[in-house]
Amino acid sequence: MRAFSFVHASDLHLGYAQYGLEARRRDFDAAFEELVNRTIELKPDFMIVAGDVFHQPRPSNTTLESTVRSFSRLRQAGIPVLAVDGSHDSAPNTVTGTILNPLDSAGLIYYLPRHEQACWKLPDCCHVYGVPNYRTRGKTAEMLPQFLEQNKPAPDPSTFNIFVFHMALDLPGVNPPYIEAEASPELIPEGFDYYAGGHIHKPYLGKFKTGLLAYAGCTETTDYTEAGVEKGFYHVRVDEKGAVYPQFVRLETQRKFVVVEQDFTGMAPQKITEQAVRLVKSADEDGAILIPILRGTLPAESSRAEVDIALVRSSAEKALFVHPVVQLRESEVPEEVVRSIFESEIKDLKTKALEYFQQIFSERYGPAEAERIAHVAVSLIEPLTKRQEEKVKQTIEELLQ
Repeated sequence: MRAFSFVHASDLHLGYAQYGLEARRRDFDAAFEELVNRTIELKPDFMIVAGDVFHQPRPSNTTLESTVRSFSRLRQAGIPVLAVDGSHDSAPNTVTGTILNPLDSAGLIYYLPRHEQACWKLPDCCHVYGVPNYRTRGKTAEMLPQFLEQNKPAPDPSTFNIFVFHMALDLPGVNPPYIEAEASPELIPEGFDYYAGGHIHKPYLGKFKTGLLAYAGCTETTDYTEAGVEKGFYHVRVDEKGAVYPQFVRLETQRKFVVVEQDFTGMAPQKITEQAVRLVKSADEDGAILIPILRGTLPAESSRAEVDIALVRSSAEKALFVHPVVQLRESEVPEEVVRSIFESEIKDLKTKALEYFQQIFSERYGPAEAERIAHVAVSLIEPLTKRQEEKVKQTIEELLQ
């Protein structure tokens, strides 16, 4: 086996106009362009893109044009691009097929699951096998074994073997809490030296089965929770003996996210607005995406709607965009009040529920209006449990009159 190298990237999310901004769509293009530039400089034998090439299964013509231009540069440089589809660019239905098919037909990428035995080979170097994305854990458990049966993986012990996929594996310490694992490790075949993953937006390297599991992360920030995560890709060198040397290459083009937060517990909405405006002004930074997170519990009779979010959003002068995240909680009925209502043995359930709802609504409405809404809420309990949709609609319409 001769030595070789490859680039492993994933989660490009091309075409994502985050927050409805054309500037953000261009940011994702710029990140991909830098990835292409760096790849051409590194001169690997091939590139792997482990899913989510696009943010939507039907990207705009503008996004397609810039993507074709960048893939064409890689082709001209003699660098094959091997890809699988991700949860964002996988086929919306079996009739239309994935957007990666026409790119494959044009010779811009090699869409692994479409080809015979779902594999690609570099003579005397490596064997690359890739599977489609099935979006959910249930579908993956059902469809992936069928795909593996129809396209039996055949890793070659005499070469280096790579398995390409886009899914979160159910492994401790790999997935962030907000991502549901789509596959158990048992579904993934043995015999591969490098498992090239996509879908997890944070870079990861770790031992897995007979080889190394790698997630390259994303190339741009798709959510403010990723603000502190490095963006880039892996450049992987493999020597004549099959030893693996992955190096993370950081991209420099991503837009800066500035996340600031404050607890406003007990403050009136007007005061929260004033404080949030000052928070934004103090963190304002040229060209950044500014994320003020407003936490805390509002006083009784106060509503989140009373906080002037539009004023908070418009208070920066230098940032590209301000995206407030409102995590304010409206006051709840004190626990001791709830206990006193429901632990009383002399009241039936509807009477207890009526008193409970009256306590809730009296914090925002007058006594008469609170009683009226409480009666409506109680009257909804029975039709909701019995799934009497017409009765539910009728009761709600009466409330709105």
